[in-house]
Amino acid sequence: MHDSILNKFNLFSKKDNFYFKIKKLLNFSPTSIDYYKRAFTHRSLNEKDINGIAINYERLEFLGDSILSSIISTYLFNQIPEASEGYLTKMRSKIVSRKHLNELGQELKLTDYLTCNLNADNYGENIDGNLFESLIGAIFLDKGYKSAKNFIFQSVIIPHVDIDKLDGKILSYKTLIIEWCQKNKLKYSYETYEDSGNDSVKHFTSSLTISSFQAVKARSTSKKKAEEKVSQRAFYINQKQIDK
Repeated sequence: MHDSILNKFNLFSKKDNFYFKIKKLLNFSPTSIDYYKRAFTHRSLNEKDINGIAINYERLEFLGDSILSSIISTYLFNQIPEASEGYLTKMRSKIVSRKHLNELGQELKLTDYLTCNLNADNYGENIDGNLFESLIGAIFLDKGYKSAKNFIFQSVIIPHVDIDKLDGKILSYKTLIIEWCQKNKLKYSYETYEDSGNDSVKHFTSSLTISSFQAVKARSTSKKKAEEKVSQRAFYINQKQIDK
């Protein structure tokens, strides 16, 4: 009997603790904490509701992505009335890029709230951005569009959106290098291979060769990151020629 009461007390304390953590994170009191629990539930738990529908953050991530894009689009539309559709699309892409969303999720330490059956090394490289979007979805369902908009303004637009700085921001060094090579009819090749060595986390090395230019190498935790990193190095080495 005593153990049963103690277990119930511990369960209540954990739920209560999560509520106050979310309240502190958002600076307002959640109405339905269940949305936020779902927003931080990983699919590895294999949880389902009474209808057999999976309980995890992925559907909320989809919803949050749409809301974030809508609010950022409206902000840019109002802030830059002279901008073309193409320019607005480019600027929005820079703000909601996966890299930037991951940085926002890391800034808020969102993985601290995650319930998961995996080790942190196996969360996936975009977990921080995914959780950021799922949190926006949860706020929208719990409090409505206005609260979701306020959260996005406080966590994204006010601290991070500077139109002038974003205008010169490079989205992808790999894309830039490829376009430069094609424009100047230069031959290029990426050679990327697994190179984990004794590391516990899988690593990849990418080598980039551009015609007669110096070959460049870089190493990172995924093929995509390694190729982006080596492209960035190639850009800085050849920046004078690229900027011509």
